[in-house]
Amino acid sequence: MRYLMTFSYDGTNFSGYQKQPRERTIQSELEKALKEVNGNKKVEISASGRTDAKVHALNQKAHFDLDKEIEETKLAKALNSLLPDDIYIKKIDKVSDNFHARFSAVGKEYIYVINMGEYNPLERNYVYQYNKKLDVSEIARAMKYLEGTHNFKSFTKTDEEKDDYVRTLSQTNLIRDTKDVNKITLVFVGTGFLRYMVRNIVGTLIEIGQGKMKSEDIIDILNKEDRRSAGKTANPEGLYLKNVFY
Repeated sequence: MRYLMTFSYDGTNFSGYQKQPRERTIQSELEKALKEVNGNKKVEISASGRTDAKVHALNQKAHFDLDKEIEETKLAKALNSLLPDDIYIKKIDKVSDNFHARFSAVGKEYIYVINMGEYNPLERNYVYQYNKKLDVSEIARAMKYLEGTHNFKSFTKTDEEKDDYVRTLSQTNLIRDTKDVNKITLVFVGTGFLRYMVRNIVGTLIEIGQGKMKSEDIIDILNKEDRRSAGKTANPEGLYLKNVFY
């Protein structure tokens, strides 16, 4: 029986999603809990994608197979009783045997939150504490140049060798917090994302907001297909995987 789980996590104290030897990861914690539920038999999960250390998720997705059928609500409750407090199973659904959390996905949504106001120690793990003013209008203009289908090689990890760097961003948006005008959320919706792609884009947008580059420079950066032409990689703390679409 194949199940799809929707879960959230606080990435602060994890070495990323993907399991690694002698490291605390989201995947290893989930598989440890599933093994106990599955009568001490090993269970491997396949997620929609991995997130890096200190990156958070609001609605991450992963599928797994169990030898026995368990009612979804009971299964979620059992897993939550075994998992640490920084991971939470929101929902579990039965899916067909040919469903795959990664390969069946048609899109994802990431958000990145920036504080331009006074440093807030309570939010230091959840909002990027930039703590200086940015030209928000110029950032918003720059984001629109990213929409559409482009080669995003300039915005991926330097040593990331892939056959295809083409991705489609169907929507970008800059949202001002109505309760705190110094806080902005950058929204990116697309068919898929390369490693560090969002953080590298955000780092570039911050440099545009600082006045180091202009919004239209995004066009040249995309055309150069060279990581050195883009800005620095933004900190992980402000990044969230918000949604996965099927």
